[in-house]
Amino acid sequence: MSYIAKSTVQEVIDKIDSVTLVSDYVRLEKRSGSYVGLCPFHNEKTPSFTVNPEKKLYHCFGCGKGGTIISFVMEMDKLTFPEVIELLAKRLGVEIVYENSGGNREEAVKNIRIEELTELYRRVSVSFHHILMEKPQGRAAKDYILSRGISAGTIDLFRLGYAPADRRWLFSFLVKKGYSEVFLASSGLFSEKYPGISFFSDRLMFPIADRQGRTVAFGGRILSGEGPKYLNSKESDIYKKGQTLFALDLALPEIRKTREAYLAEGYMDVIALHQAGITNAVAPLGTAFTDDQARLLRRWADRVYLLFDADRAGQSAAVKGILTCRRNALSCAVTVPGKGIPPDLLENGEIPAVKDPADILRYFGPEALQKSVKCFINDFEYLISYSRSLYDMSDSEGKARAVAFLFPYLEALDSDISRDAAMGTVADAFGVDRAAVTRDFYRRASSGEKNLKEEIPPGQRPIRMKDELFLLTVVSVNDNLYPKFREALSIKEIEDPAAKELFIALEECYRHNESGMEDLLARIVSEDLRNFVIKRGTSKEFSAHPEELVSDGIKRVKQKRLERTLAEIIIKLRIAKNEADGTRLEELLAEKVHIDTELHRLKEDKK
Repeated sequence: MSYIAKSTVQEVIDKIDSVTLVSDYVRLEKRSGSYVGLCPFHNEKTPSFTVNPEKKLYHCFGCGKGGTIISFVMEMDKLTFPEVIELLAKRLGVEIVYENSGGNREEAVKNIRIEELTELYRRVSVSFHHILMEKPQGRAAKDYILSRGISAGTIDLFRLGYAPADRRWLFSFLVKKGYSEVFLASSGLFSEKYPGISFFSDRLMFPIADRQGRTVAFGGRILSGEGPKYLNSKESDIYKKGQTLFALDLALPEIRKTREAYLAEGYMDVIALHQAGITNAVAPLGTAFTDDQARLLRRWADRVYLLFDADRAGQSAAVKGILTCRRNALSCAVTVPGKGIPPDLLENGEIPAVKDPADILRYFGPEALQKSVKCFINDFEYLISYSRSLYDMSDSEGKARAVAFLFPYLEALDSDISRDAAMGTVADAFGVDRAAVTRDFYRRASSGEKNLKEEIPPGQRPIRMKDELFLLTVVSVNDNLYPKFREALSIKEIEDPAAKELFIALEECYRHNESGMEDLLARIVSEDLRNFVIKRGTSKEFSAHPEELVSDGIKRVKQKRLERTLAEIIIKLRIAKNEADGTRLEELLAEKVHIDTELHRLKEDKK
């Protein structure tokens, strides 16, 4: 059995530039002959991690970790000693010499298998890409990806491919190339029960690479027939999905440069972002953003921007992503899908129903996507706004739950000063006593209660008749008033989920020239909402003086919307003041003056 020769190991160690190597993971500054930085093994604000370039050692005075530069790379990348030597040898141009030994060396065996697997996955990736771009059987997949606005150059960059519909093709192809059936059966590319049957068939293929750019897995999107929309490789010796980020190998140069990363939901979003020039974009792989992935990003990034869908599932993922970032000492912000699109590209002055970066690139182009991702809000502001949408703010119980929803975020903050300031912001946002917020927080912390969670899933919350839903119910019963209503209010001004769904159903009826309660009910998805409309819609309170009800209702909704926006601006003002952001303060004060004026005008109109 072959092992790396000691002479090769020594040559690699001699050629290592410790500072350059460690700088791939930690930002270092020179101080008195040594180099210091923030320790990657524990959270700290003051640098206590040092590198001695002459002795090629590292040590952290904070947590006590230390060792050779080789052991540092082993720890950071979760690699074995031979894997690190081989990785560095290739980087340094050192020829790897192997020696034979009769000893039982499990690590060497594992290392050889990893090399064989990554080479197999590379060849399969090349084959899939060739089929997509050059073969008739890949034409439909190629047409699909091009129709999504993805260019041929981007297809090449991400090495996208096509897995043929014939599930026996790949096995036969690889056997002819000299691979043993036993090795292929254990490669993860084929069915465990039927080794000759490919795991992927008739799918658009997304190669998944490790940080070094080696293909270690695949994701496949279905193009026809039944089955899951996306199918991902199972975990293996070379692939751990919770420790891997899609496109990290392509994103690293820009992440290192900017110290920032964009985290999107899936393959297509990341590809769209890169095509638009946002090349520091990555995505988790079929799972929620994990602590391991956050720690991986923290080696090079200080800040993460979350780009999740605008639907409820995307909002929930954003909440979890914020906590994951904060737990791992990453600052965080959330982008708003569709914001920032140039007005001349908008449809009838309204933002179309774009859900994600891939949609924006497809319908509006790269410049619109670039502007959209620059529209983001502070993670704390996002959570406050989200918590207000989850609970009824008209009673004390709802406010208490909304405040408690934010406690896990407060726990994740690594500074007592930041936590204290955040508690004050929470109190202002919900109009409650600051001392009460502080008492509740520490009481819950001591009792072990944790996790940001929605106590009642959005689709199962009881429907309550509040201003927005009352107004939409009036319009539903008197659908001849809908044209006037839609001119006065946009769906962006509606927050209540039930009212928003009713608005969408009414709009669909309007666009399809449908009228009557039967058509409307057919377009309402929620059974609870349908029953609500049927039950309440027969009441005389919605048909007496409907024009007046709609007119007053529009003013009431607009007023409350402005009041909510004003409350959010006051929160932003407090945050900007704490961060001493003078430019932001001026912008917010100007916006506050404008909203105050609008509110005054509305109140005068109601008199």
